[in-house]
Amino acid sequence: MPHDSLEIALIVLAAAVAVVVAFRRLDLPPLLGYLLVGILVGPHTLGWVAESAEASYLAEFGVVFLMFTIGLEFNLPRLRTMRGEVFGFGASQVIATIVLVMLLSMALGASWQSGFAIGAVLCMSSTAILGKMLAERLELNAPHGRKIIGAALFQDLAVVPLLIAIPALARPGEELAWALALAVVKATAVLFVILVLGQRLMRRWYHLVARQKSSELFILNVLLTILGLAFLTERAGLSLALGAFLAGVLISETEYRYQVEEDIRPFREVLLGFFFVTIGMLLDWKVVFANWIWVGATFALLVGAKGALVAALSRLLGADPGVALRTGLSLAHAGEFGFVLLQLAGRHAVVDANVMQSLLAGMVLSMLAAPFLIQHSERLVRRFAAGEWMARALELHRIAVQTMSAEGHVIICGYGRSGQNLARILEREAIPFIALDLDPQRIREAAAAGESVVYGDAARREVLIAAGLKRAKAMVITYANTASALRVLSVVHRERPDLPVLVRTLDDADIDVLKRAGAAEVVSEIMEGSLMLGSHALMLVGVPLNRVLRRIREARQQRYALFRGFFRGESDEVAESPEKPQPRLHSVLVTQGAAAVGRPLQQLRLEELDVEVTAIRRRGIRGLAPTPQTRLEEGDVVVLLGTPEALAAAEMRLLQG
Repeated sequence: MPHDSLEIALIVLAAAVAVVVAFRRLDLPPLLGYLLVGILVGPHTLGWVAESAEASYLAEFGVVFLMFTIGLEFNLPRLRTMRGEVFGFGASQVIATIVLVMLLSMALGASWQSGFAIGAVLCMSSTAILGKMLAERLELNAPHGRKIIGAALFQDLAVVPLLIAIPALARPGEELAWALALAVVKATAVLFVILVLGQRLMRRWYHLVARQKSSELFILNVLLTILGLAFLTERAGLSLALGAFLAGVLISETEYRYQVEEDIRPFREVLLGFFFVTIGMLLDWKVVFANWIWVGATFALLVGAKGALVAALSRLLGADPGVALRTGLSLAHAGEFGFVLLQLAGRHAVVDANVMQSLLAGMVLSMLAAPFLIQHSERLVRRFAAGEWMARALELHRIAVQTMSAEGHVIICGYGRSGQNLARILEREAIPFIALDLDPQRIREAAAAGESVVYGDAARREVLIAAGLKRAKAMVITYANTASALRVLSVVHRERPDLPVLVRTLDDADIDVLKRAGAAEVVSEIMEGSLMLGSHALMLVGVPLNRVLRRIREARQQRYALFRGFFRGESDEVAESPEKPQPRLHSVLVTQGAAAVGRPLQQLRLEELDVEVTAIRRRGIRGLAPTPQTRLEEGDVVVLLGTPEALAAAEMRLLQG
């Protein structure tokens, strides 16, 4: 690699790492960080990196892997169950946005082709932002959440024909109809050949590759599938992205879908990040400042006009005013596929360069505003939706009516499988309960069967009060979402600090946080699974039942201390989230001359680093409960529990002081 190319790569990597770390700490989408990196290092700002055809072509593979992922998620049963939201609301949102922008562009003197392309760009919203924020707010199954996800699904599907249509729009008027017709014929032929013939071959071929039991061969085969089909569609005069989408659709019908998705994620994330860096490099600040009115107009068109249009369509299709306004606020921004289509339109000169700069700047601004709009949507809805207070009052009234006569009952937060199993146990003991859930379909079916469940967000104070918080005997949070559980515990701590609350969590990462927030008990799925495995194993090898029960009781009384943390292996790389590392165990050998030799544990103050000493192995003997007065000796093996960063600091303190 030439020195200048290496320098460019290092500049981009260093800037990307620094900016994306900052964006993650601010809880902002990383893709916005990549855009900012491109803006900063690009030819129009600091000028550290110049535009090149090679860089743009490499970045296009980011789009290829993104389209492949969309193809993997192409799920016909899911589309059928959400057909109203996807093909009703979603389709109307995309078509109405394109038509209105096209009419507005023509009124301003632009061609209808340019208006169509701009409308296609602006009708997109960010699936990454929406999915992350709705999941964090537990709103995926709320009425507005289903509409938002339905619209996002249709937008993803609409990208495929738009990728075919936009290049055809660059043809002269007399050739345009023929170009569009030819593109449709080519796309139909390619779809038929790949989906009909390829479907028969794909499963057999993947069976053959999987039988070799080689992870390297499997990943190579996935890359061959993606890039091979992308190559075929490009040769057919279509796009690389269409071939990747079809590859995803083919693999989604096989049992290897989830393994493929996991294997391909690193390639997708890196190349997609590079794609957004190249998009940011396109932004020319001089042109943006010269056309700041148009940048503001684009931002207003997205956040204001698009949000209003989406809300109006949602209302026309029967949504309540509050649901319609929440949907409009959530979809009122640009999306990652909008950048893909904008770059395509610019490459084929369908959109003027100055207009492209204004669009690019307005889209970036709208995506920066999106998290704040979604975060504060509840407050905005209550202020501007006249009937929202009445709807909330009716919701609270329904909850209060159902719990009016309840006394000494249990409040179940979340009525999924765990909540329903708990409810059955309580019913057998004739213990009254009221369950709160946010999934309308689940509530409708459970209520029809006579279950005591109502629609309500357990993280809201007024909902818990209506559910009889003041009269309840206990509360159980049955879903494994720490952020929401902490909000519920905060309300309970203010209103009923004496109420015992049982919280479910996935692993041991948040046990201490939830305990400090007021949880009486925290049940960890992984820890309870370990207890059950251990108890059955002990009984199988002949340990008496009373001793097994004592071991289980001791482990629970010590809050799973025996199982806290684990020694990390290569197989744990995929399972752990990089945003939230799990506590793990780490062994440190106290060598000759180490700072800790001869010093008691309390003097080392490892607790300041959030690190716990779980055991000390001395001369082959392992002590399970070291005390603060235990002095370390040369040759001791100290077993530490903590996060990776804390463990590194603790090891340095033990060895170097």
